[in-house]
Amino acid sequence: MAPGLLVEVDGPLRIVTMNRPDELNSFDDTLHVAMRRVWDQLVDDEDARAVVLTGAGRAFSAGGHVPNFIRNHHDLVARRRDIREGERLARAMMSCELPVVAAVNGPAVGLGCSLATMSDFVVMAEDTFMSDPHVTIGLVAGDGGAVTWPWLTSLLTAKEFLLLGDRIPAAEARRLGLCNRVVPAGEVMRTAKAIAHRFAALPAQSVRDTKRALNMHLLDSANSVLSFALAAEYESFGTDDIKARVAEFLAKGDKKTDKHTGAQANA
Repeated sequence: MAPGLLVEVDGPLRIVTMNRPDELNSFDDTLHVAMRRVWDQLVDDEDARAVVLTGAGRAFSAGGHVPNFIRNHHDLVARRRDIREGERLARAMMSCELPVVAAVNGPAVGLGCSLATMSDFVVMAEDTFMSDPHVTIGLVAGDGGAVTWPWLTSLLTAKEFLLLGDRIPAAEARRLGLCNRVVPAGEVMRTAKAIAHRFAALPAQSVRDTKRALNMHLLDSANSVLSFALAAEYESFGTDDIKARVAEFLAKGDKKTDKHTGAQANA
């Protein structure tokens, strides 16, 4: 597995950890490709029965990687590659037959937020939040949020938080239907593993195919929404709004993503 992504065996569970803690698990090219590929590898693992997805350090994932955001404004080839990679990642995760429990140990921003909400069960630390700030920085919200949020919450709620980009504290995320459990920070992994073990103990074929049946709703939505949304995100990288944001980053000399600015690469 790539350096930025760890896969550990815990009996029938596979613990998938985004492992770029110094960068708050933001998605550089290596992590992006690894995260897209891991879902097929997990399905091919005959001993795997459930997955726990989490982040190393103090964040689940800050989303996009600022240097990639800057690059994608200027480099059309890299932009096209990243947009296509984003679509492949979303489809691969939603097509994975194993139940996925997201252990949201810290901020889940942009792509990090999308990964959490494309999971099958979400456990959040009580002191953390979700956020998708694509629109607020000038990008179309082209990945999982536009597909999954209307199913998990309501269309009006999805519009509110995707358009305004506000943070959603854990308790509010639970009330809205974006997570299942809110627990103290020190209990996130224990709770996520306990739920994953419950999934793993169920008859494998019935679990996998019931998940597949349920996710057909999401995949139908992806077929309707994803291509347009990502094409629009591609176009938004070339706007004056993004040009101004790139200039701000370059002026600051800030080449790192943090939890306040995440989701800048291609989310």
